[in-house]
Amino acid sequence: MSLQVPSIHAVPASVGAACVGALLLSAAFRADAAELSGNAALTSDYIWRGSTQTHGDPAVQVGFKIAGDSGLYGSAWASNVEFAPETHASSEFDFTLGWGRSLGADWAIDVNVLHYAYPSTTSDLDWTELNGTVTWKGNYWASLGYSNEALGYGDSGIYGLVGAKWPLNDRLRFEAIAGYYDLKDLDGDHRDDSYAHGSLSAVWALTAAGSKPAVEARFTAHTTSSRAEDFFGDELAGSRVEAALQTSF
Repeated sequence: MSLQVPSIHAVPASVGAACVGALLLSAAFRADAAELSGNAALTSDYIWRGSTQTHGDPAVQVGFKIAGDSGLYGSAWASNVEFAPETHASSEFDFTLGWGRSLGADWAIDVNVLHYAYPSTTSDLDWTELNGTVTWKGNYWASLGYSNEALGYGDSGIYGLVGAKWPLNDRLRFEAIAGYYDLKDLDGDHRDDSYAHGSLSAVWALTAAGSKPAVEARFTAHTTSSRAEDFFGDELAGSRVEAALQTSF
């Protein structure tokens, strides 16, 4: 996700994306016993950290991940976007290089570098973020992200999130997240643009547990603090709902 204004990177987006892609391929194919997986979704609205990336329009999304026994992995993910019409941004590609594995029976850790690329735009909106996630019992997690070019600006931002899921049976589960984006240093305008957001989802499995591909229907209610509406605009933030059909394979 990026914001409605150009960033001030020194490296062109195409060069940055190519370098990240080369690193991912090199790391992935060196991993022993590599496993390939994928995911896809059709959603009524692409919502990222509380704000819509498609002005409330549907999005088609697809991603692939290759992982080795060592825990090293690389992934690529894509979606259509329309958050900044004046920049002609119409597509987003996320490239991730990371490492993750279990720490005993209950705990797991993941650290990664995530690069957001917008090759279709007339402006350089690309940016990169360092992320870490700790998971407990597979149902509770906390994440922290940092970037010195948050949202495509040339300033830092820190993002924190906690989440949980509650399976009711083999088919139905609920998920909830609460996030806070610390953007007080953003754009050097001496205004605190930090905001909070949250969501609650109901997810219904349409295929039997353990089957591949797995197909699910998801309904999510999102909300943000008023600061998000001040920052992004009330047409992009605030309260909204999202329905999606998603699959993993």
